[in-house]
Amino acid sequence: MSEEMSFEQKIAHAKEILEKLMNPEITLSESVTYYKEGIKELKEASKLLEEAKLAFEEYNKESS
Repeated sequence: MSEEMSFEQKIAHAKEILEKLMNPEITLSESVTYYKEGIKELKEASKLLEEAKLAFEEYNKESS
C-alpha cells in the first residue's frame, strides 16, 4: 500500500492484520511479517493523529 492512507484507513488495515494474526494456521514467519506491518500502520496512524492534534491546538491559539 504505497499511496497515502487516512487515519481511518490505517486503523482499518491494522484491524485486518490483527484478524490475520488470529488465524491459528499461519506460520511463525507470517506472524512476524504481519506483526511488523501492523505496528508500522499503528505508528503511522498515531503520527497522523498527533499532527491533527497539533494543527487543532495551533488553530485554537490563533483564534483566541
